[in-house]
Amino acid sequence: MKITKACQADFEQIINIENTCFPPNEAASPEMRKRIEIIPDTFLVASENGEVLGYIVGPVTNSRYIDDELFEKVIPNRIGLPTQTILSLAVAPKAQGKGVATALLNELAKVSKAQGREVISLTCLENLKPYYKVHGYVDEGIAESVHGGEVWYNMTFNLSN
Repeated sequence: MKITKACQADFEQIINIENTCFPPNEAASPEMRKRIEIIPDTFLVASENGEVLGYIVGPVTNSRYIDDELFEKVIPNRIGLPTQTILSLAVAPKAQGKGVATALLNELAKVSKAQGREVISLTCLENLKPYYKVHGYVDEGIAESVHGGEVWYNMTFNLSN
């Protein structure tokens, strides 16, 4: 398995994974092409033999937590902003349970550290909190986000560790 920056050639496979892993009210399919183009440094794919197994993506921001505007508007990553976000982390069903998500989380942490970020921030549903806690993320309570009409939890990972 190798992890690289996403490219437009990966788009269809990314969309297939997105639509398999997220219900329509949470999926971000229309924005994926823009994210590949505008924030390629923080849009990573795990692949094997040309097949995308999973991806992780998120812009950087000045805010500690994700706001819903980040799901709707894609702006280029800027130097000096402290927070790397994760808007989507998804793995194809046949590749789940094989360490793909962990590898993507670890690689994004390396990229974020190299870019001088201080923290990684994501929102997740309650059932995923234990997964992120195992990977060093801290639960910082219910998020303000109403994306997809769900209750989300703010999870953060301190990059100075």
